[in-house]
Amino acid sequence: MLCEGGIMLAAAFVLSLLQFWKMYDGGGIDFGMLPILLFAVRWGVGPGLVVGFADGVLQFMQAGGIAIGWQSIIGDYLVAFTVLGLAGLCRGWKQGIFVGTVVGCVARFLVHYIVGATIWAEYMPELFFGMTMTSPWFYSLLYNGFYMAIDMVLCLVVFALLSKPLGKYFRAEDIRSI
Repeated sequence: MLCEGGIMLAAAFVLSLLQFWKMYDGGGIDFGMLPILLFAVRWGVGPGLVVGFADGVLQFMQAGGIAIGWQSIIGDYLVAFTVLGLAGLCRGWKQGIFVGTVVGCVARFLVHYIVGATIWAEYMPELFFGMTMTSPWFYSLLYNGFYMAIDMVLCLVVFALLSKPLGKYFRAEDIRSI
């Protein structure tokens, strides 16, 4: 578990650096969540939370994390990446990789959404996606929902493409006897 966790953490970090789209105040579209979600579904909630937390630390410290204070560091990095480990709630399920991906991504979105609407509220632009912004809650929904929904769909597509050849790996059938 430790070796696989280290490998998945390294893979997540590298994949997060290869962004398709980068938002101006943090966040972006990439495959960085994929290894963390996979690890959590294979090994469970506890190990998933630990690796998610380590990923959050790496994202902030090494990947040029954007923060406006200690509250946004804790929320947008430490908590938001840690909750990806909640995907581990679906460990052992037949379709666990898919349900776990949705659980982990929705949990991460909710953290970013709350942090965006509270801590980042004062930085809300007047216009976003061609719309006048009057509520930080709506702005945070659009801002964070945009990249998180695309990230989640990308992860689901990759897992769907790999589910036939790697199904036993996704369901942790190779480690059940351990």
